[in-house]
Amino acid sequence: MKMALYKLIVTLLISLCLILPLTQASKFEYCGSKDYAVKVSGVKISPNPVKKGKPATFIISATTSETITGGKLRVDVRYFGFPVYGEYHNLCEETSCPVSGGDFVVSHSQELPGFTPSGSYSLTMKMVDGEGDELTCISFGFHIGSASSVTDI
Repeated sequence: MKMALYKLIVTLLISLCLILPLTQASKFEYCGSKDYAVKVSGVKISPNPVKKGKPATFIISATTSETITGGKLRVDVRYFGFPVYGEYHNLCEETSCPVSGGDFVVSHSQELPGFTPSGSYSLTMKMVDGEGDELTCISFGFHIGSASSVTDI
């Protein structure tokens, strides 16, 4: 009996170790069927859900076979399908340039204003090189909660 209980506990712990990393990653999709030069392998949002009035970090893991010496990121955010925010970022401020062939990470942190409405949002990120050629385009959803876990109930 003790051995069966021990095996059950070990199985549950292993399952949790496998499931928890998945809960921190966000699903994403490419904007179209284009064969992009930059392939995205994952999106991580921290904290998840995002808390208004607190810093949030969006981490995009990607790979490329080309050298990228510069460019821009275009970020567009929608709330219930309506555009609410858009901005450009210098790619070299979000990752180390030049990006040589291989894996790299784009990371952006931002504090959302305390008056940001709670709810589900979608974000589209387009990456272009120095000549304006689109390197990749992805979209993913995220949720904004309140800054205090007491009001999330």
